[in-house]
Amino acid sequence: MNIDFSHKKISLLGSTGSIGRQTIETTKSLGVKVIAIAAYGNDLNLLERQALELKPELVAVYDEKSAIEMKKRLNGICEVESGIEGVCAAAAIKSADTVVTAMSGMIGLLPTVAAIKAKKNIGLANKETLVAAGDIIMPLAKKYGVSILPVDSEHSAIFQCLHSGGKSVESKIRRIILTASGGPFFRWDKEQLEKVTLEMALKHPNWSMGKKISIDSATLMNKGLEFIEAMHLFGINRSEIENNKIEIVIHRESIIHSMVEFEDCAVIAQMSNPDMRLPIQYAITYPERVKSLCTPIDFGVMKKMTFEKPDMETFRCLKLCIEAARVGKNMPVTVNAANEAAVDLFLKRKIGFSDIPRIIEKVCGKIDGETDLVYYDNIEHIIEMDAYVKKLVYGKGYEV
Repeated sequence: MNIDFSHKKISLLGSTGSIGRQTIETTKSLGVKVIAIAAYGNDLNLLERQALELKPELVAVYDEKSAIEMKKRLNGICEVESGIEGVCAAAAIKSADTVVTAMSGMIGLLPTVAAIKAKKNIGLANKETLVAAGDIIMPLAKKYGVSILPVDSEHSAIFQCLHSGGKSVESKIRRIILTASGGPFFRWDKEQLEKVTLEMALKHPNWSMGKKISIDSATLMNKGLEFIEAMHLFGINRSEIENNKIEIVIHRESIIHSMVEFEDCAVIAQMSNPDMRLPIQYAITYPERVKSLCTPIDFGVMKKMTFEKPDMETFRCLKLCIEAARVGKNMPVTVNAANEAAVDLFLKRKIGFSDIPRIIEKVCGKIDGETDLVYYDNIEHIIEMDAYVKKLVYGKGYEV
């Protein structure tokens, strides 16, 4: 049965990134209209091509100077807005029913809030929103009656295991099992990691991603952030973390994208070839499944699937994230902000690869010791904390 999705209209935040480009490809195949696009403004040529092809109502460019240039280029073809206000306007645009948030970093937080308050369903590909402010975002979504549909392959896999046929079985979870590829430095030791270059860290074995997320994958920080995100998406409280209700396993083949074990000890896994267009599509078409652009698995040529525990002593970023999840309060936003700044320094070749976890641990220890810095239940204080932590890292962070 062919299903018509032409009535669906989305706003796409982060249109020039890897997820954004694949989202546009997916919307074309589905016949879904892209009403608004937003980007940082560091690839104006691509953004211009997207605007000319999609003809959205609104183009938002975060960088002010880039927005001025884009306005000149488009010359009235569509509205152009700038800054975080412009991105929030794209998120809350009246004609969209779903907002795909694919801008990486804390920049995605305020637009996600704007979209929720405008009662838009969220296709979430921005980890930092829930990592830093999940205690606020999830109740806010419930208050406004909107759905948060995960776009990350792992969280989409868990969602699919729990919501097959449109019926949730979250109350029956015994254990969530997040799979990880292990990144480009699987089974490397600490001495080897000291010699990692930027070029080496940017080469992921299975996925083609942006620079920041590629580095996060190499340090296993990405999996740590996903651990915290899974807590919020699937209602796992901090006391349940102590009982290993969320576990991580290295699965090099990246065929099983995550698994759920239920109270009767049955395990359901979601499997597919590595292709982000599948979780993107499911977030747009849920609860319907339709033909996708993905290639089916050929089980006849699959030799094996392997699993093993991650080495959290060597890859300290993962352990720091899990510790932050257990502690709560300031620690999730701290570990996320410290990582964003440290990765930025590494990308600028100002620190080494192994300095990233050292900096995060150093800053987390400082924040944990500052008893006057307490957690507040509002977005403004989350943003203040994020800025404070990044100032620490940029000011002193690479004195490691």
